[in-house]
Amino acid sequence: MEQGQIYKIHSDFYYVDDGQTCRECKIREILKKQKEKILVGGFVEFENGVIKSIIPRKNFIKRPGVANLDQVVIVSALKEPDLNLLQLNRYISLAKYYNIPTVLCFNKEDLKWDKHLKDKIKKIYEHLGCKIVYTSAKEHKGIKNFEKLLEGKTSVLCGNSGVGKSSLINAINPELNLRTKQVSEKTQRGTHTTRHCEIIKINETSRIVDTPGFSNVKFDFILPADVDLLFDEISKFRAGCKYADCLHIREDGCNVLANIDKIDETRYESYLEFVEEAKEYKEKIKYEGKKEELSKKIVHNKNIAKISEKKRQSSRNTLKQKIYKDINDEDE
Repeated sequence: MEQGQIYKIHSDFYYVDDGQTCRECKIREILKKQKEKILVGGFVEFENGVIKSIIPRKNFIKRPGVANLDQVVIVSALKEPDLNLLQLNRYISLAKYYNIPTVLCFNKEDLKWDKHLKDKIKKIYEHLGCKIVYTSAKEHKGIKNFEKLLEGKTSVLCGNSGVGKSSLINAINPELNLRTKQVSEKTQRGTHTTRHCEIIKINETSRIVDTPGFSNVKFDFILPADVDLLFDEISKFRAGCKYADCLHIREDGCNVLANIDKIDETRYESYLEFVEEAKEYKEKIKYEGKKEELSKKIVHNKNIAKISEKKRQSSRNTLKQKIYKDINDEDE
């Protein structure tokens, strides 16, 4: 059995890199029944063009589906479009949720932007442990520093449309010639030029996962009381709160509110917005109360596809009808 890494998924075809050649593969039918999710960046075992099994991942991001990352590189524009700190905090918190190291790249340094932003960025984000780089893909400024941060790693780029992700990759390796588009003058927004996830080798040691974008990042998949864990500067004060489920909004005895002057205003505003999104999730699971049935079971240390409850009931009904028919035939 051979092993390789998924570098692209298109329709029902999975393109696997085994280190020497790239193979076009299909997925084994039992994996479909088990609803196993194969992600770009994931390692698999395959034979004769068929993926037989999935090797456990070290990490992953659910949307877009990418796995086995060394770091998340968040690309923001200093101008055109204007720097959006709320969106930046979304991406940072998402990487924090999946426990993946973060690099912040601020692009389009060649444009006329407020230089006070640099001090603000340093004050807010440097102490969070994020590596920070300033670039201009157009004038090739900071590209060497950016390339050094990618060296020897598999990185996924995220950021709003039009911030220059594809332009940065082209600046490192012009031979890739990735498609780029200008930001609309009317909406100040870009358009996605990437249509699917794909691993791109930008040099001998570094690889980028090019994605269609991290659209609609919303924290409607965690509980409100867990949102503060995505903000280091907030979570470090949570132990001193009077209540274990404190949301740090207006509660009595809140240690976070007692230290609110030590937390950046834009970061706290982002926290409050994410809490509201998490409340939607809490309400959803509160009224659903429905346990999702597993699509597989383990028998003799092997994953076996399970028949759904609906199909099992249908089989039982068919069996009952046959038994009753046999009984009636005997009576006659």
